Amino acid sequence: MNWIVVIWSMLAAACLTLAAIHLPIWLHDRAARPSLFFSLMCVGTAGMVLCEAMLMHARTTTELASILRWGHLPIWLVIVSMVGFTHTHLGTGRAWLAWTVVGLRTLSLVPNFTTGVNVNFLEVSQLDFVPFLGERVPIPTAVPNPWMIVPHLGLWLCILFVADAMMTAWRQGARDKALRIGGSTVVCLLASAAQALLIVWLGVPMPVTTSLFLLPIVGVMAYELSRDLLHARQLAAELGESEQRMTLAARAANLGVWSRDLAHEEIWANTKWRELLGFSQAELITAEKVLQKVHPDDRDRVRRLVTATTSSPGVHQGEFRVQLPDGGIRWIASQGQAEFNTHGRAIRARGASIDCTARKLSEQETLLLRQEIAHVGRVSVVGELAMALAHEINQPLGAILRNAEAAALFLQQESPDLEEIRAIIDDIRKDDQRAGAVIDRMRALLKRQEVQMRPLHVDELLGDVAALLRPEAAARRVKLDVKIIEDVPRIAGDRIHLQQVLLNLVSNGMDSIEESSRQGRSIVVTARSEDPASVKIAVTDSGRGIAATDAARLFEPFFTTKPKGMGMGLSISRTIIEAHGGKLWAENHPGGGACFLFTVPTAEELEQ
Repeated sequence: MNWIVVIWSMLAAACLTLAAIHLPIWLHDRAARPSLFFSLMCVGTAGMVLCEAMLMHARTTTELASILRWGHLPIWLVIVSMVGFTHTHLGTGRAWLAWTVVGLRTLSLVPNFTTGVNVNFLEVSQLDFVPFLGERVPIPTAVPNPWMIVPHLGLWLCILFVADAMMTAWRQGARDKALRIGGSTVVCLLASAAQALLIVWLGVPMPVTTSLFLLPIVGVMAYELSRDLLHARQLAAELGESEQRMTLAARAANLGVWSRDLAHEEIWANTKWRELLGFSQAELITAEKVLQKVHPDDRDRVRRLVTATTSSPGVHQGEFRVQLPDGGIRWIASQGQAEFNTHGRAIRARGASIDCTARKLSEQETLLLRQEIAHVGRVSVVGELAMALAHEINQPLGAILRNAEAAALFLQQESPDLEEIRAIIDDIRKDDQRAGAVIDRMRALLKRQEVQMRPLHVDELLGDVAALLRPEAAARRVKLDVKIIEDVPRIAGDRIHLQQVLLNLVSNGMDSIEESSRQGRSIVVTARSEDPASVKIAVTDSGRGIAATDAARLFEPFFTTKPKGMGMGLSISRTIIEAHGGKLWAENHPGGGACFLFTVPTAEELEQ
């Protein structure tokens, strides 16, 4: 039995089998480049094994020299694939050094086919035979080729590249992998280089068995890839289990889950999401079809939400309405996040949606209730203002009466002064308009109405409130000032609701001043431009300020510091301001007293 043929054939078959196993992995997943390089290395190693078996059966110098010449092709494939596997599997290694190794090994093929009988020898003079595994194998007597320095330099640089990649991976924490891949490769390549040195340069009579030094490397690489495959299978099993848990959780929470492939414009969605938006189970979903399901008034907002999700990282969320086939409306709360590639381009978006119709209806009912309470509050405020306002209305009414009596006296004369009568009538008209304005302000304050966002001039808004409250402020001996700092832009809001907030805050300030014995009884209302998108309005009083124990609960419903207070004024005021897209807060003024501040958006924000 020829043991050389048996052993080397089995080794070649094993290498080709490994190549056949791992090459389809790369064909299925092009990102699995270590599998590609390992397959190529197995093919190269099998080629080297076959060349060595042929060398051991060569019987002439020409045959041996030719086998050596063509044997450098599988060696080139082994070196190149070894560098590629190390670089892709460890994720380390200097790129310039890898390309240098590949370049030198490729360059060595030129003298291999153009000088001497191959790059190893200039000529082979005779063959000697030595026993090996029961056979007689040839040992050449030859003249070394000086060009052999090129492949040998490439081999030593390959050893350096692998060692450097191993040390880098070791420093990065992948010590076991670095030791297995890098350590075994360096040791086996050093052994191979030592054998080449003994045979070619020192002439030691021994057969070429370089492939035997490569087999441990192939075994370690196969082990590493098998570990990766096993780990991938475990991850797939865990992913499947995680997906089942997610499906159960989504079903329990009535969540609709969706995923959008931005490259192919394909949308996947689970059953619940399709039900929420009214899609059948077999219907193909596109972004345009989704927009058609959205209420026309919400489509622009949904488009902006989609654009924001695919253009910037982070979670984006919003609420919109969907038109149902029966004419009804369903509110959907949705949030999503995009996945970006290495170039910063969004490639996929994922998210979840839920039916929030019940919550929205509850919020609307709550808002209506708060509006009713606010209406009651306005009526209460007007009742408190009635006495003070009666004096202000009596003034123009009294003036009208006196002017009418004067006009009657003038008319009794034989030659009445018509110019004087015209002046009296003009005064009567002005006084009537002044009284009508007071009544109109009170009537507007008493109306029940929803929030209607309109562009408003801040000076007019504050002026109306000051006109309503100045009589009461005078009766309480409180100085009421309105200051508009710099050029304040128009704001977006509901005049009546914002008046209600200011009435509450100023009335609270006057109540606080009544309970304080401090001098300088005053309330200052200021307005200034907070930023290009909002205006800040502050109501500062000279009262007793805010107690530390009350600060945290100040805006809670039914919390009050007044003996006869309802505890709803500040809570309703905050709801109104938040409905306007602003915020309301309170703080103690450094000079004493309390300061209530709120922001409202500018009219430019409303127009956008």
